[in-house]
Amino acid sequence: MHFQTITLKPPPPFSSPTSYNVSSLQNPRLTTTTLPIFPPIPSNYRPNPNPVFYCNGTSSISDPPNGTLHDCKFRTTALKNFDVATLGNLCVDIVLSVPQLPPPSPPARKAYMDHLAASPPDTRYWEAGGNCNMAIAAARLGLRCVTVGHVGDEIYGRFLQDVLREEGISMVGMSEDNHVIDGSNASYETLLCWVLVDPLQRHGFCSRADFNNEPAFSWMNKLSGEVKMAIKQSKILCCNGYGFDELSPSLIVSAIEYAAEVGTSIFFDPGPRGKSLSTGTPEEQRALDHFLRMSDVLLLTSDEAESLTGIKNPVLAGQELLRKGLRTKWVIVKMGPRGSILITKSSISCAPAFKVSVTDTVGCGDSFVAAVAFGFIHNLPTVNTLAIANAVGAATAMGCGAGRNVATLMQVIELMRASNLNEDDASWDELLDEDLASEKITFLSKTGINGSHNRMNCVDVQKVVSELLPKLEYTWVEGNVSS
Repeated sequence: MHFQTITLKPPPPFSSPTSYNVSSLQNPRLTTTTLPIFPPIPSNYRPNPNPVFYCNGTSSISDPPNGTLHDCKFRTTALKNFDVATLGNLCVDIVLSVPQLPPPSPPARKAYMDHLAASPPDTRYWEAGGNCNMAIAAARLGLRCVTVGHVGDEIYGRFLQDVLREEGISMVGMSEDNHVIDGSNASYETLLCWVLVDPLQRHGFCSRADFNNEPAFSWMNKLSGEVKMAIKQSKILCCNGYGFDELSPSLIVSAIEYAAEVGTSIFFDPGPRGKSLSTGTPEEQRALDHFLRMSDVLLLTSDEAESLTGIKNPVLAGQELLRKGLRTKWVIVKMGPRGSILITKSSISCAPAFKVSVTDTVGCGDSFVAAVAFGFIHNLPTVNTLAIANAVGAATAMGCGAGRNVATLMQVIELMRASNLNEDDASWDELLDEDLASEKITFLSKTGINGSHNRMNCVDVQKVVSELLPKLEYTWVEGNVSS
């Protein structure tokens, strides 16, 4: 295998054309196909043997000494040439239609998964998963992205590398300095997640990480120089709870401590793993507590916020997390079809969701996080950040599955132009009917009237859209986000 040596350079200056057609620059969404019935068709996948990873429009190929992904080297200065780095949680999703979901008992589920893995499905049903969802959504918004994680030297790993390359996303392999990767050892293989759909459209998930007491890549004990350089060169390090399925708590803690040391902002989305981490091993509990104290931005669902604080009201739960955080600037609570809330130490911003026809919610949360990173980097008003995050999440929900099926920029632009909010005044009044009088509350509204409405400062969605669209449309032409 051949891997690129990346030389990080600032992007060249760009001169905007006087006119352009946004729709002509659209990257078409992948066509949704019917899922195969198990047993799947054997794969004839022939990946590109010379993956090239692009960074700021430049690329090169080098022959590493031992032919592994982990020889990718950075030659760089201290500039933060990446907008976003993701940590761990790189996997391949294999989506299959099955007559029935796997049985509940772990031994039976393990046997079921092994049976699936014995006959790999056609590559049409492979998709990039995990943190790839967030990275792809961010790259489509024009952010410069690098994924930090481990993939194996096999067909699944090469497939994942090709997907990232095609999306313009760089990659740094995780291993210790001078660590030799044993490609024949199953613990070094790319992590697969079997996404199983029964005739009633219910979902089941199987991964080898489900059946191990140790993280999938427990052989990693410390950060390599290349990983540290990638973190140092990124404005944001995005982490989520699923990273604990792959990496040890101590390794994850060392990554966030290093990010804080070198001035990289930390985003953390605990996801469903947050609850199990809070009652997990002492090492997991300490790592979770470290994340909650050290993260600049926390992103949770209302249920996750309640499970971590014991407070049902999402605004009060967010304020409690802010009080406990040492570096926390934003706590964002995702509330699905209702919308989202962003809480700071001095304000509360609320944005109803956009009305869309939902096809699949997989990847919506990751897409939402990508758009929050966009707003954070560009120092957008908080209500504007929520508006674009809701739009990107909703656009992903209109498609089928995640990975390359997450929202495209044109879909986001069209959704924002329509500005069809799912505004439910009674629901929001009930939610905010707490002792919040001392807080500044900003509410995104379709009423078309800016100003005070009851206890809220209403901001017209058309005004917010008019501020966001020029930046999004310009991103199509510029090819990357201005620093």
